[in-house]
Amino acid sequence: MTKKYDIAILGGGPGGYVAAIRAGQLGFKTVIIDKDNLGGICLNWGCIPTKSLLKNAEIYDTMKNHAKDFGIKVEGLSIDFNQVIKRSRDISGRITKNVEMLIKKNNIDRVRGFGKLLDKNKISVTDNNGKEIETIEADKIIIATGASPRILPNIPVDRKNIITSTEAMSLESQPKELIVIGAGAIGIEFAYFYNALGTKVTVIEMLENILPIEDKEVSETLEKIFKKKGITIHTSTKVESVVSKDDHVIVTIESKGKKIELKADKALSAIGVAGNITGFGLEELGVEIFKNHINVNKETYETNVPGIYAIGDVIGPPWLAHVASAEGTRCIEKIKGLHTTPVDYDSIPGCTYCQPQVASIGMTEAKAKEAGYELKIGKFPFMASGKAFAAGDRDGFVKLIFDAKYGELLGAHIIGSEATELIAELGIVKSLEGTYESIVGTVHAHPTLSESIMEAAAQAYGEAIHI
Repeated sequence: MTKKYDIAILGGGPGGYVAAIRAGQLGFKTVIIDKDNLGGICLNWGCIPTKSLLKNAEIYDTMKNHAKDFGIKVEGLSIDFNQVIKRSRDISGRITKNVEMLIKKNNIDRVRGFGKLLDKNKISVTDNNGKEIETIEADKIIIATGASPRILPNIPVDRKNIITSTEAMSLESQPKELIVIGAGAIGIEFAYFYNALGTKVTVIEMLENILPIEDKEVSETLEKIFKKKGITIHTSTKVESVVSKDDHVIVTIESKGKKIELKADKALSAIGVAGNITGFGLEELGVEIFKNHINVNKETYETNVPGIYAIGDVIGPPWLAHVASAEGTRCIEKIKGLHTTPVDYDSIPGCTYCQPQVASIGMTEAKAKEAGYELKIGKFPFMASGKAFAAGDRDGFVKLIFDAKYGELLGAHIIGSEATELIAELGIVKSLEGTYESIVGTVHAHPTLSESIMEAAAQAYGEAIHI
């Protein structure tokens, strides 16, 4: 049986389901196709369940290492690892059910199966056995199939001893030793989580710094803090091979011209992702692919094949849920013919949810200098924040980068407690092309961590009060 729609969306992650809901709001007859639970990697195996794990780690670390600072006596403190994992999976399950309810509420049809494009207006949906269960016709088709962990030949993932982030959040038992390969946001979050729970963690990064896309000063500060926590870190280090044995792994690395063998229970490969482009009929239709991602017009999200669009991780970096959602709404609104502001890819907030947290938006200091700007840079340490002092979270700082000529905010970088919440204020400032005066002139509540943003802006121009 063939069903006809205005819009068919292939993939139910933060890009696909948000696009579907917006399409429903705008009156399009819409169908969303996904073989798994809605929510994609983000809600099922990424953003949400990992934040549950990280909150567990934060609470345990506070109780174990800082309870006495708050006048709290703790005896017999221990971790129930299986319950930690169960809580994470339960939260994920509830969130995905909520998404299913939103799809139903907005009168969107939901088809569970694997969709493959037969032509630019037709999709065949098959079950797990490859049997066709439905054929769908649509005026417009949106590809939102997401991405999967990148696999390299020298790191042969077996999902037992050599694992990806999916296995890392659902292990049956806590490893005594873990090697994390790749020090981007995913690798760093898992390094923090397992270290806080008592696992001996080693991090290996090929580039000069952990969190290599962040401002160097932030990365170096986090590295120092992690080392104090007992995490071993190898930067500027190449992984030569990873070999899985019966109950452990051997990781051979090259660092500073020396080869070193490391042994652990598990090795987590966190070296990035690649778009899910295989098996969907894209090549047969001539959809343009570049470096494992779909090429699109970044204003309309249409591919080179008229009527076929793509959004989210499958179109390449930045691989972030909030980017996919923004692209989804913009894509639908463009199809509807509405005036919509394009996504500003230079103003995307990036967040890492370890402790202390890391968040940033816009240019790093190095990038701003490369672009030829004369800079005014302001820093305010949380050590000087009354609220941070009271809360016991004094690590880190706010660093703001301004164009000296006009005072416009070019970049913002925060390492510290609640950094991932604080960055939103700076996102608004940057989107409005705000200046240091916009920040300093805004009265910030006292005592709050957000005062540190005001103080950092003032410090850039020699006007800070509390430093």
